[in-house]
Amino acid sequence: MHQKNKHNSSYNFPDLSESHPELFPHIFINGYGIKTIDFSDREAVFHLNKAILKRDYNIQDWHIPKDYLCPPIPGRADYIHHLHDLISENSTESSITGLDIGVGSSCIYPILGSRLYNWNMVGSDIHENSVKVALQNIEATPDLKNKIEILHQKNNANIFKGIVKKDEYYHFSMCNPPFYSSEEKAVKKAKQKMENLGYSATKTSNFGGQANELWCNGGEKLFIKRMIKQSVDFKNQVGWFTSLVSKSENLPKIQKSLKKANATYKIIDMSQGNKKSRIVAWTFQ
Repeated sequence: MHQKNKHNSSYNFPDLSESHPELFPHIFINGYGIKTIDFSDREAVFHLNKAILKRDYNIQDWHIPKDYLCPPIPGRADYIHHLHDLISENSTESSITGLDIGVGSSCIYPILGSRLYNWNMVGSDIHENSVKVALQNIEATPDLKNKIEILHQKNNANIFKGIVKKDEYYHFSMCNPPFYSSEEKAVKKAKQKMENLGYSATKTSNFGGQANELWCNGGEKLFIKRMIKQSVDFKNQVGWFTSLVSKSENLPKIQKSLKKANATYKIIDMSQGNKKSRIVAWTFQ
């Protein structure tokens, strides 16, 4: 993980349960004598996230609808820290504004961005219910209302158009795109994940996820290529365009699209335990 990530060490479950008592019933001692939770249990993972947000980020309350994506906070914080490094390379501006594309009901990136670096954040989403719940999560912690704005993207074909208004400038955009090209592939991967964690593949996925969160036509490769193409029209209004890339095999096609768009780009590697991912970042400035 990034050296600034406060989640580099193991979870202190007793301490976390003091911040959020609902976590306590999910804590048990495993065969190695270590206090932990069942990471295949979505309810346990949800309360772990809620406890982290309360203790480490002073978030008063936080909810996501049943079966919606439950984001692992340490990895999400890593993206924020790497973004800070990226935009700080050639800038010393104290007021930073970022755009989260596909903010989701959790509103997790805007929350972390505002808390970790005091950024002003705008989140957009095509799913009306995600927008509604994201707004509720902001309302639950009143001081977030001055830092975060949530917008509904009403046209599924657009990524920036309809969100980035004329004369607006964002220091960066970020995105955690739908990874999979179909529901079948998403379900298969979830089962594989459960087996890798040592749990039955028949157990419910611990992270949940709706169609617009986990899969889309063409998966992440096509989504990011579409984002690159559309970013050209907003090259003077966004300093750095960025996106997570889950599958390394998608990089060659993404890089080809970036070269075609005449963008300057870099690939930022990230690692959380055994999981490896990367951020693709590009600019026209």
